[in-house]
Amino acid sequence: MIEFRWSKMSSIRRRYTLRLVGRVLILMAVIVLYFVLPGQFHVLEGWMFFDGFTLLHLLWGVWLVDMAAQLWPFHKHLSIGSLKLFRKNFRPIVEKVNLEAMKNYITNTTKAAFKVMLVWVMLITLIGVGYFSGLYDKKILFLITVVFYVCDLICVLIWCPFRLIMHNRCCTTCRIFNWDHLMMFSPLIFVPGFFTWSLVLASCAVVAVWEVCIFLHPERFWEETNVSLQCAKCTDKLCTQYCRKLRR
Repeated sequence: MIEFRWSKMSSIRRRYTLRLVGRVLILMAVIVLYFVLPGQFHVLEGWMFFDGFTLLHLLWGVWLVDMAAQLWPFHKHLSIGSLKLFRKNFRPIVEKVNLEAMKNYITNTTKAAFKVMLVWVMLITLIGVGYFSGLYDKKILFLITVVFYVCDLICVLIWCPFRLIMHNRCCTTCRIFNWDHLMMFSPLIFVPGFFTWSLVLASCAVVAVWEVCIFLHPERFWEETNVSLQCAKCTDKLCTQYCRKLRR
């Protein structure tokens, strides 16, 4: 049964599934480091990043490559939901565009995105209060970040709680798809250092590019103006858990 389902998956979904497995293994490795080699976490503070190589440097590099990939329009291994901001992935509809409807769509989804941001800020604030209260240390903050790293793909492949706020059909049409790294690294803002803040700033750059493109080219983000985002033209098929048609 597992082999059958695997063969029925789209190449993108198989790739994302393998990435999820990889992230779970990374989480397990970081937990082992926490108990066996806690000294590796010194790299999180200040300029200790340049004090010597640690295994966390490898993860730092992986994360930077992940973010760089979201800024490369010709990437073949990412969902179009992540790359729809680029002109290369824009296939305009033949019919005349209803500009008022598009404006309403962008306005409504932006309001929903703002609600998600407020929820996330409250969550990160609670995490920060716990950290500064001494309930846990910087190593736990890093573990929380890696847990978010795993949860990111759980949202894509299994279930996404933000759909309850966004009301988007699937990840392909998600207004906040490329917010993932910023949300993931947000616990690290409480630990000043090159390792932590370089990741936060890089994720801010990814989100800034995303938001600017939404402002300048909203037609690329709406399925009624971008044929590439419509179910009939979907090749990613990441939404199997939501779309009954794809289960057949």
